[in-house]
Amino acid sequence: MFSVYHELNGMVTLKQLAKELNVSISTVSKALNNSEEIGEETVKRVKELAALYNYKPNKIALSLKQNKTKTIGVIIPDILNHFLSKVLFSIEREATKHGYNIITCISNESLDKEKESLQLLANGSVDGFILSVAKETQVKNEVEHFKKTLSSGLPIVMFDRVAHDVLCDKVIVDDFEATYNATKRLINEKRKHIAFFSDIDDLSVGKLRERGYRKALEEVGVQEPLVLNLKKKDDQQKKIKQFYKKYKGIDGVISADSSSGVIAINMAINLGLKVPKDISVIGFSSKSVANHSIPKLTTIRQHAKEIGASAAQLLIHRMQMAPDEDVKTKIVKTSLVQTKSVKK
Repeated sequence: MFSVYHELNGMVTLKQLAKELNVSISTVSKALNNSEEIGEETVKRVKELAALYNYKPNKIALSLKQNKTKTIGVIIPDILNHFLSKVLFSIEREATKHGYNIITCISNESLDKEKESLQLLANGSVDGFILSVAKETQVKNEVEHFKKTLSSGLPIVMFDRVAHDVLCDKVIVDDFEATYNATKRLINEKRKHIAFFSDIDDLSVGKLRERGYRKALEEVGVQEPLVLNLKKKDDQQKKIKQFYKKYKGIDGVISADSSSGVIAINMAINLGLKVPKDISVIGFSSKSVANHSIPKLTTIRQHAKEIGASAAQLLIHRMQMAPDEDVKTKIVKTSLVQTKSVKK
């Protein structure tokens, strides 16, 4: 009878397994979860029958019973961004370790898409969110959708790009300190005309990086800041080349984004400068992007895998152990990966 039922319906329940084995539903459930209350022989019998009928737990019923989905919603602004994709990889790996699945949405830097993703997943699909704020959200400084999600009881952990006015856990890198130290590094090389290139000046991380650069120059007082703010749609090669020609004598560059540091090296060489004899360049960049110049770009490494793991750990701790604890901000220290684009 049981086999016929299974054949017709294709679904097996705990109740049906218990009936065939002549044990209680509770015994079957505990055996499948390796409870120490159940003897080895019974555990073996239960698992063998479950495997025979290809039993799968009803996750929807389980989540309704426990009021938990064991799922984390992840919203990132750009799936093609190498740094963000590495963070996403690390979030998924850490979540899996703790028995969680993830659902990923891409905001494509859009405020509306970010709002839609939150609304879609907040409707009983996830237990909490990990996200990096979309560019449009930061430009418009709109945060009510985050506050509404938090007030509904769903925790949020923000990483990298964060909304400082939102009280939630955050994982960031030391953006200010990183560019401050990188600028000091070039000052110690006796560089007298250090420029700052950025195509993320309207993002929180871009602003912090520029402040670090300006602070280092201000302390030494040897030069006025030389700042070039680029747009994604710009011909960045042309803009950087024009900037070099306008401010002759630039002998150092700090790049706040993933590409302008590489372009800074290539354009300097195009103009007949030697790197690092005549000019040194340091930038925020992934290893793969840094390889697109000769010499390779010296990079400020952000440790994406540590950021992702930390974000997942913070959220899981918040959901499981400490829903009412004070919010935390974890700062992941960057490190300098030195190549031949700076003097030894």
